[in-house]
Amino acid sequence: MKLAVVVLALAMTGCATVADIEHTLPTMSVISGKNPQEYAECFVARIADSRKPPQIEPHREGLRVIVPQKFASSEPTAIVDIEKRSAGGSSIKLFESGGNNPLRPKDIQHAVNACISGE
Repeated sequence: MKLAVVVLALAMTGCATVADIEHTLPTMSVISGKNPQEYAECFVARIADSRKPPQIEPHREGLRVIVPQKFASSEPTAIVDIEKRSAGGSSIKLFESGGNNPLRPKDIQHAVNACISGE
């Protein structure tokens, strides 16, 4: 039964592109005292056990982390935009494919939260 729920959840999310994901509403919007590079390093380390390595690229005044799906090697499932704040630190926005799906894995959200203050 649990396997059927997982398969159904995966089918509901489908294959999304970076453009599709970035045009959704953010599922989280937070601020950190870390600069974009420090925050990205923390985030990547936090999801290393549950995901393949994400793609990191420059984006506006900071970095964009493109997170792959858990089961498909190259399909994106989330985008974390980390922008430098003029007052110091970073502004972080998380965009997720299937962000309204309650059955989606929470490892990305947990990593975003854990890296805010430097836990």
